[in-house]
Amino acid sequence: MVVHLALLEIGAPYRLQRVDFSAGAQRDPAYLALNPGGVVPTLLIDGRPVTESAALLMVLAERHPEAGLAPAQGTAERDAYYQWILYLGTTLAATFRFWFYPDDLGAAEHPPAVREALRRRIEAAWERLDAHLAAHGPYLLGREFSGADLLLTMLMRWSRNMPRPATGWPALADLATRVRGRASWKRLYELEGLTEW
Repeated sequence: MVVHLALLEIGAPYRLQRVDFSAGAQRDPAYLALNPGGVVPTLLIDGRPVTESAALLMVLAERHPEAGLAPAQGTAERDAYYQWILYLGTTLAATFRFWFYPDDLGAAEHPPAVREALRRRIEAAWERLDAHLAAHGPYLLGREFSGADLLLTMLMRWSRNMPRPATGWPALADLATRVRGRASWKRLYELEGLTEW
């Protein structure tokens, strides 16, 4: 979702190709040749595959600085942008991976204690992010929107069916409203046929 949003923000030409997980397309040898991890997204850039959502977001922001997805190089804001992208990718998204895919931990489903620990870890991230936005927002980098806000909003959407979704925190809910109001978000919903938050 975040890579598609970034492409829409940029306005660059692209071709979207669905990987049907229900049919096991992520394990197809042709797809594994592009992305050995068998996950999405994979973006072909100049004919070579590039993977990992956070990395793709940074690559797209650097290749298209006119889109304003990242602050100028060499600024304190750019340093903060890198910090938030990596925090979201390595702390929050990685924890969500375990939440949604217990088989990654070798189990058909999580024992209650593991599920509770994952929930607490995700909610601790929401607490940190909400406090930061309340003190320094309305966006992660302050007054200016960036690709980090797209990544965060995608992750907030992932929480929609959790015991306490991210929108249960006021500053996070405000950010979600701001990002969902962007033309890229609305267009993504049309193109991907999404209806629920």
